[in-house]
Amino acid sequence: MSAILNLATYRFVSLSDLPHWRQRIYERAQAESMRGTVLLSTEGINIFVAGEAASARRWFAWLVEQTPFQGMTAKESWSDEIPFNRMLVRLKREIISMGVREIVPQKRTSPKISPEELRQWLDSGKELTLLDVRNDYEVEVGTFERAQAIGVDHFRKFPAAIERLPESLKDKPVVMFCTGGIRCEKAGPMMEKIGFREIYQLDGGILAYLERNGSAHYSGDCFVFDKRVALDGNLQPSGLAQCYVCQAILTHEDQRSPRYQPGENCPYCDQGRDRQMQARIDRLTQQVHESTRVLPGSVPHDNVRPINVPLRFEGLTMLDCLVAMHPHLGRDYWESEFAKGHILQGRATVASDRIARVGQRYGHLYPNTVEPDVDADIGFVWEDESILVVNKPAPLPMHPSGRFNRNTLHSILSELYLPKTVLRPVHRLDANTTGLVVIAKTKAIATQMQRQFESGGVEKTYLADCQGAAGSDDFYCDAAISRAKTAAGARNIDIHGDPALTDFRVLRRRIDAGGRAETMVLAWPRTGRTNQIRLHLWTLGLSIIGDPVYLPEHRMGELQTLAFGAPPLRLHAWKLKFIHPGSGEMLQLSAPLPTWASDLQADKAALERVGEIAGEDS
Repeated sequence: MSAILNLATYRFVSLSDLPHWRQRIYERAQAESMRGTVLLSTEGINIFVAGEAASARRWFAWLVEQTPFQGMTAKESWSDEIPFNRMLVRLKREIISMGVREIVPQKRTSPKISPEELRQWLDSGKELTLLDVRNDYEVEVGTFERAQAIGVDHFRKFPAAIERLPESLKDKPVVMFCTGGIRCEKAGPMMEKIGFREIYQLDGGILAYLERNGSAHYSGDCFVFDKRVALDGNLQPSGLAQCYVCQAILTHEDQRSPRYQPGENCPYCDQGRDRQMQARIDRLTQQVHESTRVLPGSVPHDNVRPINVPLRFEGLTMLDCLVAMHPHLGRDYWESEFAKGHILQGRATVASDRIARVGQRYGHLYPNTVEPDVDADIGFVWEDESILVVNKPAPLPMHPSGRFNRNTLHSILSELYLPKTVLRPVHRLDANTTGLVVIAKTKAIATQMQRQFESGGVEKTYLADCQGAAGSDDFYCDAAISRAKTAAGARNIDIHGDPALTDFRVLRRRIDAGGRAETMVLAWPRTGRTNQIRLHLWTLGLSIIGDPVYLPEHRMGELQTLAFGAPPLRLHAWKLKFIHPGSGEMLQLSAPLPTWASDLQADKAALERVGEIAGEDS
């Protein structure tokens, strides 16, 4: 028998104090030399790990002694080597992402059918629909005979996909299945919600079926998300491979092709620019997920923030300079930082009486820093030799600043490209704003794109959901915006400030549960001032929902990055239209709709206001 035991299981259960569980589970797994991934969220736990048999069983026995996880069992399979590179415990909003908040599997799921009973149904020819809820590339590797694929490339698209199923299926028995059962826990209630009356989920998924019934009524192999790629009917690695370049699944024949060079090329890598780009995007997505399963800033590290000496403080001592730059911290604080050796020039400590010089690089050391959690679920929209375009999640700061150093968009992406390519964002979004960000791969491209943004040559379309009622369907704001920050770090309207113009169009109006008016709008910023859309809407009496600064009734809160898991700022950089700096062609890109606007696709009246929309969620 192979030496490595693979464990896969999940449980939907209400969890709190997630950082506590992450630390305990990770430390225990490290002690047993386990590798793999554990996902934790407030809705439960999802596990796929491997290790030497005795160690794996000790770790799992410890886990199921803990109150939330008592009674859990795991599906076991064997391999000759551990199919994971490291041990990761990651906090997520959902342990399986579908984006529909009202589906709560820890409270209710659809009835389960055992693998043995499904085998009996199939043997007897019982009339039923077998529905494969997995992604298309998984289905291609293998599925049940007579099964119908749902037809998605990501489970978040499942709610839309089931709307396309024939109405005739709603009154017939439907048995859903996936790899291990976890996706069906959400798929079943979602189908019942839209009118399916007899839904069953295969308990334990394909893996449990193969374990108990072999390959009866099943054709091909079962795709798994680790180095084994796919398992056969005996739950052994099938010998399929996956191209690391384009992510294609490679048969034994594909692997014998002269065009197959592991890690470099395969027979499917040359099938057009779109497929190659999608392959790069898929690879980047996987790399980001791997590198952020444990957020880089959550590991204690020494953070050195730069100190830039203003010209007006040239010639002062470094102590007097820092007191003058940050008077709110006080002289005692800075004297203490100098005494601790926390003021640096390079790696050398700086004395408090050192004379400050403009142009010299100083740093302020914050030892053993642990940064706040962020949403690192970065989406990739476009990638070529000139530019990278990503869908930034929130909360996620763009650049290292303040409390954030490693947990930033630039730091996370740079890990994928350095030292070969230095990434240069050509514009910015607030930490709490989601949507499209353009990043240049060379200095020349960055300069070209920045000029296009500054000249108004880039058309930017934002989506905003506001508290308050707009007076007309189409309106604008041209209030000038101050350069100076307020005490909270925000901006204000100032007739002597920089000119600013934003056009708006109402998409829809509604009344919330408390009887308050809400308005969803499109926004086109014609200039690019800090906080422009948020401030202009606030000035017009439309405070964006979730904004921690520009509050309703013209109150101003404290400027801060929202905590991970807090209600989001409902501002989304939805679309960009610009001239590609390499090809000279007009490029139009869209980011997927955020969860708070996901029902917009079904709102025909709103879509008529947007105009022709195509492919915004691709």
